[in-house]
Amino acid sequence: MKIFLCCFSLALLAAITSPAQESSTNALNLPPGETMTNYSKTIELRTEDILKLLPLTDPEKKARVHDIIVAQYRALKTWHAANDARLKAAAKDANAVAEIRASLKVIHNDFLAKLAAELTPEQVDTVKDKMVYNKVQVTYNAYCDIIPTLTEPQKAFILATLKEAREEAMDGATVNEKSAIFKKYKGRIANYLAKQGINEAQFRKEWYQKYQAEHGTNSAAQ
Repeated sequence: MKIFLCCFSLALLAAITSPAQESSTNALNLPPGETMTNYSKTIELRTEDILKLLPLTDPEKKARVHDIIVAQYRALKTWHAANDARLKAAAKDANAVAEIRASLKVIHNDFLAKLAAELTPEQVDTVKDKMVYNKVQVTYNAYCDIIPTLTEPQKAFILATLKEAREEAMDGATVNEKSAIFKKYKGRIANYLAKQGINEAQFRKEWYQKYQAEHGTNSAAQ
């Protein structure tokens, strides 16, 4: 039952292999034992993983894109270190939260503008997807697998909503935060499907029964 719940609720996304979430300098709340050297190695590895997906043959362009991505990871960590506690304290005040997050939006837009100056729109999407551990495609595929009767307009809505989630999640500080953001947007999808007359629970049940038949109960429990 666990694997089913993971698949449909798409919590399996949090289990996708990914680099450990980076910490920063002591000013950025480095955990005990963490060093700036380790932090730098982490974001370098993460950036290199992104660059591998981009066919950049110009060494100078590749170096510029590298620096843009590394700078973004550092900027996000700095921002979260300075503002996460404020966000938590202001959680019940929507206006205060919006005001705090406004500066994060500036960082987000500046990053995308710099990427757009170096990369094609498709390559920019590749960077975005990698920054959220490909949650958009994995989640979309899960919906299509579990609800095979989805129409093209319904699929389009789901994909557009997941891409909207990606815009917010790519600014998240941790895997868990990114997953929580996607969970929020999946709530919107659930409401949409209900209004479309789709019995989500029934599809989940049927999917699980099919999975058990194909893989067995023991496999589903792993």
